[in-house]
Amino acid sequence: MLLSDFHFDLPNELIARYPKPDRTSSRLLQLNGENGEIFHRTFSDIIDLIHEGDLLVFNNTRVIPARMYGRKISGGKVEVLVERILTETTFLAHVRSSKAPKIGVELVLGEDKLGEGKGVKVMMIGRQDALFELKIAEKSTALLDVLQKIGHMPLPPYIDRPDEEADQERYQTVYNKVPGAVAAPTAGLHFDDELLARLKAKGVNFAFVTLHVGAGTFQPVRVDNIEDHRMHAEYAEVPQDTVDAVLATKKAGKRVIAVGTTSVRSIESAALAAEEKGCSNLLGPYFSDTSIFIYPGKKFRVIDCLITNFHLPESTLIMLVSAFAGYKNTMNAYKSAVENRYRFFSYGDAMFITKNPNVTGTA
Repeated sequence: MLLSDFHFDLPNELIARYPKPDRTSSRLLQLNGENGEIFHRTFSDIIDLIHEGDLLVFNNTRVIPARMYGRKISGGKVEVLVERILTETTFLAHVRSSKAPKIGVELVLGEDKLGEGKGVKVMMIGRQDALFELKIAEKSTALLDVLQKIGHMPLPPYIDRPDEEADQERYQTVYNKVPGAVAAPTAGLHFDDELLARLKAKGVNFAFVTLHVGAGTFQPVRVDNIEDHRMHAEYAEVPQDTVDAVLATKKAGKRVIAVGTTSVRSIESAALAAEEKGCSNLLGPYFSDTSIFIYPGKKFRVIDCLITNFHLPESTLIMLVSAFAGYKNTMNAYKSAVENRYRFFSYGDAMFITKNPNVTGTA
């Protein structure tokens, strides 16, 4: 398929720059992947769409305040966006500046929060492709501590506004646990503690994966033929208790429901790895980078239903949804969402999708 197949026209005013005050009050488009039928609901209605014994799989990553502003010692302005934490004091980052810093160059970050002359020094110590490896110069200073003092929440570029204090927690799921993401698993932003308690009381089961979403999730696809696209890598963890919960759910004839595309990619990566190893079980524990790219023609081994936000035109995420629900069903649903004035992207509205059983493909 071609990249242009996944284009749709989106009015600028439908991009959500701010979240709704009540997490569960967002709108919910229900899409039946089998026949393409669409229903327009409120997210709190999801309690009626998830059944007793179903398993919700959440991504428990926590977004870190990964964006820092500063300067070179020579005076040029820089913007640093953490991509991945390597050790307590070293990290990979995207660096924006007039000229790329060379190895050995020191940057002073955070003076916008700490005051002139009080910034944190970091040194450029290497490159990994387009990413810069940086190290905090001060001894015994941990990166996460530095980010809490000087970092800004890394709101996606399409939100197009400075981060605000409210974003510190609103751009997080209520069940976040493991720091490391530079973008939120946004489908989970619609759940609050009350809704989770109601689902639990109904007999719905919960399981957790960890996938630290990287800035690569916002990188555009730059090839015409989507099969030529090289997917970015992100670190994912699928622990044994989640594997056990998935296998028990399948054995009971109930549904595995992914909350977000990151949960899909984690679980399906674990299932693909198990298949490639010749394991007898559907999936096993998984602790590794994943660069799985799911687009029409690829098959799903585990996931039965998907809760997800609306994604960017021509993005790998709308391709994943198209693989799950069927291409025509997905594009029709997006057309309906635009016509019905849904709010798009990270702080926008959501979809509940049942898998198209007629979609088959290769690994």
